[in-house]
Amino acid sequence: MADVQILCINKLPRDDTHHGITHLGGNGWKWTRAEVIASINAGTNTFYTMAAGKRANVGVNRNEYGEYLQTYADGYWNNNLLALPECVG
Repeated sequence: MADVQILCINKLPRDDTHHGITHLGGNGWKWTRAEVIASINAGTNTFYTMAAGKRANVGVNRNEYGEYLQTYADGYWNNNLLALPECVG
């Protein structure tokens, strides 16, 4: 199992709070949201972000619209993923 840092996201449209992240990426990789969710659910990889020197693990949550990704740090679920820059390429 690899422990993978997420460095960027794609979200269309970027400022729309009602539509989710479409892709996530890092050094040399870019996956769809569904691929990251499947990898976490299968236990194949773990994912995390870094903000202000603090690690936030990425987990899968579910609501009435289906599964989505969210970060977890300091005992709380939060939205650190939305603060990441846009993936290019």
